[in-house]
Amino acid sequence: MTAISVTKARENIYQILADVNSSSQPITITNNRGKNGVLISEDDWNAIQETLYLNSIPGMAESILKAGKEPLEECSVYNPDEEW
Repeated sequence: MTAISVTKARENIYQILADVNSSSQPITITNNRGKNGVLISEDDWNAIQETLYLNSIPGMAESILKAGKEPLEECSVYNPDEEW
């Protein structure tokens, strides 16, 4: 993970934001107080939040893994009129 000082980040914030969004690589922003931060793209942050939410549902991860092993020919066809 790339690390830059808070001073450099301040000088180049627009480019840093563009880089983080285009590469999906987080950047550590350091300071001399030992309390660093990490800059990630909004898309990556939303993906992390979604993953945390899905993992908080009991049995969801196991269900997703099980469904991934199901042969395609055994999968149901989507029916928009089906009641959930």
